Amino acid sequence: MNEEFLNKMKIYLQSEYEDYLKSLENEAYKGIRVNLLKTTPDELQEQLSIPLEKTPFSKEGFYIPSDEKLGKTIEHLQGLFYIQEPSATSVIEVLNVQNGDWVLDLCAAPGGKSTQIASKLKESGFLLSNEVVSSRANVLMMNMERCGISNAIITNSYPDELCEKIQGWFDKVLVDAPCSGEGMFKKKDQALIDWSQSHVESCAQRQIKILNSAYKTLKKEGVLVYSTCTYSMEENEMVVSEFLKNHPDMKQVSCDVEFGRDGFSYGYCDGSKVRRIFPMDKGEGHFIAKMIRLSEPLYSKKQILSSPVSYEAKLFLNEQLSLHDYNLIQIKNRVYLSKDSFINLDHIHVLREGILVGEVQKNRFEPNHHFYMSSYLRPFLCKTVDLNREECLSYLKGLTLNRPCEKGYVALLYRGNVIGFGKSDGTVIKNKFPKGLRI
Repeated sequence: MNEEFLNKMKIYLQSEYEDYLKSLENEAYKGIRVNLLKTTPDELQEQLSIPLEKTPFSKEGFYIPSDEKLGKTIEHLQGLFYIQEPSATSVIEVLNVQNGDWVLDLCAAPGGKSTQIASKLKESGFLLSNEVVSSRANVLMMNMERCGISNAIITNSYPDELCEKIQGWFDKVLVDAPCSGEGMFKKKDQALIDWSQSHVESCAQRQIKILNSAYKTLKKEGVLVYSTCTYSMEENEMVVSEFLKNHPDMKQVSCDVEFGRDGFSYGYCDGSKVRRIFPMDKGEGHFIAKMIRLSEPLYSKKQILSSPVSYEAKLFLNEQLSLHDYNLIQIKNRVYLSKDSFINLDHIHVLREGILVGEVQKNRFEPNHHFYMSSYLRPFLCKTVDLNREECLSYLKGLTLNRPCEKGYVALLYRGNVIGFGKSDGTVIKNKFPKGLRI
């Protein structure tokens, strides 16, 4: 391992340095977080039938055995949980999301923290999740879809361009910044290979720029949480200090949690108010700082987006939903649904806003997997079929189901939660599970 990195860790940890070195020989902590939009910890424990040990970082977070592979389980594909390094769940506890909050996750991929935010919002408020790297933004969108998230916009934009459009909108803003990833060395060999002091310093410069953009989006008394999965002071306390120096109307406040430990005081950053997590604290590594805006911001005007929607889409929705109070828009041939008004983010690359209902194709309507996976729409689905475990596993493999039921598109359920959908001719259900997800 890089000697320069180890010398820094020796300074940071002093008497605990040897404990840190020993921790590197152990398997990385592995965990899951329960998706409260779809289930409860007790229900999931019963369904998974594996040992789950509570973490200190979140009530919904659990350690799992390091040899468990849950990515292709029915429950994961249903979006009942998110596979997440345990200490990563700590950040949203500090953000303290409340019902009705408007929340921005500015560096959101692959989606662990965004899906946790949505789980806390419980279909209230509003979430904007952004990722600048296109390939990662698509992974973010897939994870949001699997977890059934409905009240969100997913964007693929540079932070400075996006934040100009949404000034003064948000109660809570998260910057989980791209970093040198020192806390991920056990999980990602590439993070260790890429490590250098110059890389740390370039990350710090980028982090300050992102924070400066995020600042614009805060309401008065809005909360900004800054986090990384790295240990370096250059990317943590020094970045916070520089940001507070540049924005005297931002006040650092305590993270007000019991897990982890104090950080280091540097410049304008009070080390007693930040949280650091090392492997000795039962997580791979995180840094968290919390700040509040005291001044009145500039505001960007919210513009409502509307458009006519095809007859085929409306007919499909009338057949599928008992819910009638919702908003629709159609962009080219794609139809989207939201319980709230759609927002126009002019010139920003929006991957998805609300629920993708489906597409109009040659005078017929083809629904999308997201429509059926939505936790918001689940209680209102009219056509549902309950599958047993054997049928569910066959469905996940892409097989046709020999099952008499009502004709047309039907939501397929396993133990009360949607796994996907199919199209029935009355005796056979044609498989519509996305090919890329099949097992």
